[in-house]
Amino acid sequence: MAATGRTSDSDDEQLTAGYAAYQRGEVGAALEIFEKVAAGAAPRLRSAALINAASMADELGDHRRAVTLFRTALVEMPAEAAHQRPAALVNLSQAFQHLGEFDAAQDVLEEARELLAESDDQSMLRVACLLSLTAVALHRQQWARAGELAHESLGVTERFAPELAGHPLMNLAACSFETGRWSLAIDFARQAVAAFEAVGARDSVAESRQNLATMLVRAGQFEEAEEPLRASQEFFEAGDLRHRAGVGTKTLGFLAERRGELASARAYYERAMAQFDSAGAVVDAADVRLRLATVAWAAGDLARGEELLEAAFGVYAAHGLGMHCAQLDYWHAELLMSSTAQPDPALLGRAIALAVPAALAIDAVRHTLPNGNQREHWHRTVAEPAMWLAFRCAALAGDGQLVIDLIDTQCAGTALDLTAFADTVTPALEFQLLDPTPAAPISTPALQLGAALADVAAAAGIPVSPPPRLTEGGRIVLSEFISYAEQRYGRPVRDHRVIAL
Repeated sequence: MAATGRTSDSDDEQLTAGYAAYQRGEVGAALEIFEKVAAGAAPRLRSAALINAASMADELGDHRRAVTLFRTALVEMPAEAAHQRPAALVNLSQAFQHLGEFDAAQDVLEEARELLAESDDQSMLRVACLLSLTAVALHRQQWARAGELAHESLGVTERFAPELAGHPLMNLAACSFETGRWSLAIDFARQAVAAFEAVGARDSVAESRQNLATMLVRAGQFEEAEEPLRASQEFFEAGDLRHRAGVGTKTLGFLAERRGELASARAYYERAMAQFDSAGAVVDAADVRLRLATVAWAAGDLARGEELLEAAFGVYAAHGLGMHCAQLDYWHAELLMSSTAQPDPALLGRAIALAVPAALAIDAVRHTLPNGNQREHWHRTVAEPAMWLAFRCAALAGDGQLVIDLIDTQCAGTALDLTAFADTVTPALEFQLLDPTPAAPISTPALQLGAALADVAAAAGIPVSPPPRLTEGGRIVLSEFISYAEQRYGRPVRDHRVIAL
């Protein structure tokens, strides 16, 4: 019996009313209904009402409130409602993701996955858990893991919940886009939109249209992006969905920036930042600060630009987003180099200190990608421009030794990943060995490839490890930059092996 004396039937009716309000797009009204039920319902229904209220708060952009409600539901959940726990954990992970707390999101998802492994009747929730795990991997730019999870979740979805197929399709679109397969990504995104339209999922249609528009913008197809962007923005603004509205507002700002309409772009970005800040979406707000810094730089307000970049870097670093930090440093160095027509020693020194570690870290990412096409695209579109900037800074500064060191590290080649090699390469496949003399003992034999031959291996999809550290005349080439990059970005940029030039 409910504590207030109300019947369970009455509580059930109120929950049903909340669901109906949500289906009509009245998310705020649904939140109010669910919280009202939770205030006086029996323990079993209270847990369900709290979970639903938390989900509504998260969708409205009040992510901190959502976390509090989910945690309350988990703490108070009675034994007879234990079947609700995996769902609450999966939904809690969504709120953590919106807040940029990816470690916490990962932890609760792994707990949910363990609970679901022991269940035979929660296949839909297994789908949701896999989708959320994929989302965390995407946030962390772990493209290989994200791709594996997206393919796995598509198979599980097609088997157990075909009406949800749009979600793994959109995740596949994201993985494909970030690894250079833009046409495939846009095709996956269009399939996702169609899948959601087929089942009448209006909110998911809007989200997938927004994601499609973002991909079209990044692919330079600006005119094609306008229709899905504005259609989705209308839905999010009408529903007061601040987080999603912020994403659309930021994209509108970027389109204005591309047209050279700096005042309009600044207004869009500031509005988007306010939407993200009010929703507690700190990582998204940091992304907007990066765009605002670019606008400030273009307007000649360098001090404001520096302030915004510093704030964005602090957020990325606090959330363990090392690659975001590296890419921000690269862009910061690019802005420094664009701020003066003549080489300025002070600016060049700052640009080198940012560009070289960033280039080393960005270049190292391709060695983590699962196949050669993805590595080649990352190298061509992301790593090569970053490394070119590092070369340019060193050359303009007249630092001949740094130029030589950068050339040596780019030409030194890499090594096969023998652990993966044994599982993926047939014994008949042979490579020419260059047999360099190692400067330090190597516990595991390594096949060392020249740069060109390593590219052949990568193109074939053969696993490779990060490049080794090089020594010349008793010094490790770029040692200070490598150490700084690994400390600053929290990720390895060179293998532990050391070889002599």
